Amino acid sequence: MSISEERTEIRSLNDDELLEQIAAAKDNLFKLRFKRATGQLEDFSQLPKAKHTVARLLTERRAREIAAAEGSK
Repeated sequence: MSISEERTEIRSLNDDELLEQIAAAKDNLFKLRFKRATGQLEDFSQLPKAKHTVARLLTERRAREIAAAEGSK
C-alpha cells in the first residue's frame, strides 16, 4: 500500500475506527520491538514502517481534535 493510499484510508475512518486502528498499530509496534529484543525479528524494515503508521494515525487524531476545537469557538 502506498503512502497516499494509506493516508486516504486513514482519513476515511470514523473516530471509533481510528482509535481501534491506533490501538492495533501500537500493539503491533510493541510486538515487533519485543521480537527484535529477543532476536526473533527477521525483517528489521518492519519497525520504521510500523512507527510511521502509528505517527500517521496519531497525526490524524490530533488534526481532528484541533478541527473540533476550532469548530466549537
